[in-house]
Amino acid sequence: MRPPPRARPEVPQALHFVRLAQGSPGQWVVLPGGALQVLGLAGKADGGAQRGWLLCLHGEVLLDFPDGNFVRLRPGEGYAATGPWEALPTRTGSVLLLVAAGS
Repeated sequence: MRPPPRARPEVPQALHFVRLAQGSPGQWVVLPGGALQVLGLAGKADGGAQRGWLLCLHGEVLLDFPDGNFVRLRPGEGYAATGPWEALPTRTGSVLLLVAAGS
C-alpha cells in the first residue's frame, strides 16, 4: 500500500503590475508592503510631494517639471524624482511604478 501523497504548499500568485494599474485608471494602487505603487495614467497626474524612482512599465510617459524641463520614459526606463512633477501619458494604457524614497 502506498503512503498518502504529501500536501504541497500553495504556490503564491504573481502580481501583474500593468493589469493591476490599468484596472483603476487615474488612481495610485499601493502594493503589499507599501513601498511600491502603480498608476495607470488616464490623463495628467500630479506627482506633488511623491518622491522616489519612477519607472515606466507600459506605454510612454512624459514627466514634466516646474522649471520647464521634462523627461520622456519608455518601458523599462526610470527616473529618480526629487522634486515636484507631473506625468502625462503619450500612449494609451501607460503605467508608472513608483518606488517611494527611503524604501
